[in-house]
Amino acid sequence: MLYLRFMHLFFSTPVWISEIDNFESINSELKNYIHKEKEKNPEGMKKSNVNGWHSEEFDLKNEKLKNFIAEISKNIGSAIKDMGWDLETQIVKITSMWSIINNKDAFNEKHHHGNSALSAAYYVKAEENAGDIVFFDPRQANVFHHPVSKKPNNINAQVQSVSPKPGTLVLFPSYLEHKVNANLSNEDRIVISFNVSLMRKKDLL
Repeated sequence: MLYLRFMHLFFSTPVWISEIDNFESINSELKNYIHKEKEKNPEGMKKSNVNGWHSEEFDLKNEKLKNFIAEISKNIGSAIKDMGWDLETQIVKITSMWSIINNKDAFNEKHHHGNSALSAAYYVKAEENAGDIVFFDPRQANVFHHPVSKKPNNINAQVQSVSPKPGTLVLFPSYLEHKVNANLSNEDRIVISFNVSLMRKKDLL
């Protein structure tokens, strides 16, 4: 009997990387908004950030975020369509959003965003060497053995990274652990992060 050879990727982890429309003008609006937030609370919050500034959660009803939210909603919708999630019984909601400014040598420790469906990083400002976002293999180390590879690829790699560029939106499952490398540039690295949940309509009645 002849068996055909096929490789199937079971339980793959998707990461969506795209550039939003009109990002130049949107980023200008966002910079003004973020800098005003920092003026109101210059100390910021301590989360995964080391030396960088972490804002409080944004007011998602603020008019200055309207254009940004409208643009990213298109990308979120595409990701949800890829996942095949049911939108007849659930609604999509951005549950939280904040900004982080990493100055030179600032970084973010390894973490994940629990209790959400999708999370994201959107780059408002990022020069070369501003600090990649690094993702880690979500399979548990105690049950998964990593043989030595000649070179990493999309199947055997234990880490994957994305270099930030202004206007780039990176969407990923909230369970995926990640960190941010140190900003080695002389300019601030400004990112907006947010979480997305799907909520059952009957629970909102």
